[in-house]
Amino acid sequence: MALGKLPEADLEGSEDAIFAEINITPLTDVFLVMLIIFMVAASAVLQKAHQERDQVQQKAQAQKRAGLKITLPSGSAQEIDLSKKSLVVSISKDNEIAINDQRIEAKDLDAVFANAFSVEKDTQVVIRADKGVAHGTVVAIMERAQRAGLTHLGIQTSGGP
Repeated sequence: MALGKLPEADLEGSEDAIFAEINITPLTDVFLVMLIIFMVAASAVLQKAHQERDQVQQKAQAQKRAGLKITLPSGSAQEIDLSKKSLVVSISKDNEIAINDQRIEAKDLDAVFANAFSVEKDTQVVIRADKGVAHGTVVAIMERAQRAGLTHLGIQTSGGP
């Protein structure tokens, strides 16, 4: 802000008049810097959202390639810890089994669980069973995982009550 006398006041010889002037250049500079920061932040957030969407699409395509059609039961639950190594065991209505979207025979399941335990003791097993799969089949697979030493078990649902 600038303070001073009006130029006309000196010429007329009248009383001293004061004028005030606001310099908006620093304010404009601050707004432009904030605009640039918001533009960069928005593009970073948008890029991260696109990456997450692409990952979800890739998982969906991988599940389609696995060839197991699974209709998950509904239910609300906690989110699993994505930072831990996971084995996703998919069980179709016809009792076909896939681990991480790779079909395997039921007899090979114990070897896969043992191998996962030897690599990472905190490996979590997430079971994606079709809602038409018998309860006993799911329990049997959970027991096989526990016998191999894998104690972090979860069941995937479609969400909702």
